[in-house]
Amino acid sequence: MNTNRPAQFVAVLDFGAQYGQLIARRVRDLHVYSELVPCDITAEELAAMAPSAVILSGGPASVYAEDAPRVDPAIFELGLPVLGFCYGHQIMAVTLGGEVAHAETGEYGPALLVREGSSELLASTPGEQTVWMSHRDSVCRVPQGFTVTAHTDVCEVAAMECAARKLYSTQFHPEVRHSAYGHRMLENFLFGICRLEPSWTMDSIIDEKVAQIREQVGQDRVILGLSGGVDSSVVAALVHRAIGDQLTCVFVNHGMLRAGEPEMVEEVFRDQFNMPLVHVHAEDRYAQLLAGVTDPEEKRRRIGTEFWKVFFEEAEKLHGVRWMAQGTIYPDIIESGARKTGGKASTIKSHHNLIPFPEGVHFDLIEPLDRFFKDEVRELGVALGLPAKMVYRQPFPGPGLAIRIIGEVTPEKLDILRSADAIVREELDAYNQRLFEQTGDRNSEHSCWQYFAVLPDIRSVGVMGDERTYARPVILRAVESADAMTADWARLPYDVLARISGRIVGEVAGINRVVYDITPKPPATIEWE
Repeated sequence: MNTNRPAQFVAVLDFGAQYGQLIARRVRDLHVYSELVPCDITAEELAAMAPSAVILSGGPASVYAEDAPRVDPAIFELGLPVLGFCYGHQIMAVTLGGEVAHAETGEYGPALLVREGSSELLASTPGEQTVWMSHRDSVCRVPQGFTVTAHTDVCEVAAMECAARKLYSTQFHPEVRHSAYGHRMLENFLFGICRLEPSWTMDSIIDEKVAQIREQVGQDRVILGLSGGVDSSVVAALVHRAIGDQLTCVFVNHGMLRAGEPEMVEEVFRDQFNMPLVHVHAEDRYAQLLAGVTDPEEKRRRIGTEFWKVFFEEAEKLHGVRWMAQGTIYPDIIESGARKTGGKASTIKSHHNLIPFPEGVHFDLIEPLDRFFKDEVRELGVALGLPAKMVYRQPFPGPGLAIRIIGEVTPEKLDILRSADAIVREELDAYNQRLFEQTGDRNSEHSCWQYFAVLPDIRSVGVMGDERTYARPVILRAVESADAMTADWARLPYDVLARISGRIVGEVAGINRVVYDITPKPPATIEWE
């Protein structure tokens, strides 16, 4: 159990909704810490976590299905404010003595909500407003003590509450942007009903994390595998803020980094932050290791396993190291199907920073970002003083360019992809910067969240000058996302696409074609391998 939570926090009971992560994010956006917990948690276990409030997420099941998830009825007796959405609305009703019926007509998408009487949850919202529905079952009889506070043409009990017990629920989804006043409802719940303070800010997070790390580490030494990516860089800055030169960073250069990255790591951490930094040049070692390997999971396994070998070889040269810091973040844990979340996610892909220690290794772990989403990590990096060019650069997997090369990794392919990727980043960095200057928002709806080049293991015919070519294509991948859990392909202007294509074909030897991947996540992943 994570005991390093802020004093105020909201527990989101996850019933399997596609919006479960989104609820936690929306609460955090209001500067209140929130965390997903399994829906089958007992009241005793939940009380031990000491939440300030509880939110029940939606879910795909019917409350009357044999295998439908349940909620411990005693949770409603803890005296905590509880807010339920969709399935959470229905499970609250049936658990407390109400009734849910299977309606003849479902309700999906936008719906007109009509308020009834006064409501603490719906206060300061219009009498009629648009909300987002996704249900067929609906509450047909509310529990004793509850009043109906809103309806739609299809749903008689679109919202209900028992203010005396601080229990509230809605059939619709306030957490999605399509519910016009959902943000206000969350504010009403958190600040009006729960009386919480919007105190979970980056400054407070840094103070709390620094204090926790100092208490955890004491006078011991800490080692960190620094990849140069955003996550490990932020952990390095945070741990260094807490314990200074008790931290040693080991930068394993496997030769599959993007153009200019090894130099940036040296510049930022050795020159700017004056951190103890060991730069291990392992390029030749990895080239031999990956020769002839084409399976993507085998690449990841070899790169991850070799990382530990190299890393621990360096660790043995240091003395008095007890702790190892890692840049594990929330999406890493979820996508790796780890039980740390209390969830049951299937493994999508392995992550190098979640591979178990080799036998005989006895470092204790420090993972200060393991409950943070990517954009929160970036905000933390800015607050810690990391340069914007590092904090806002593209997410990059630990195995590096190796998993953006389909098939065998060779020095020739690495050179080609590194050059093409540099052009993609240069052009789309500039595109995002233009949008930022126009809107003042780094997360504009039209900005790209992640973008890179992929080198497939095929060749195609082309014409360059008056000659036939038989060369490689490059795949451009650019997506819009907030947290990597879901993503949609970026609708880039044609002139931007044309400029990227023209530059890659004209400047990168061995490339005669550029194609654009327009598949969202799901069904695809953001990366190709």
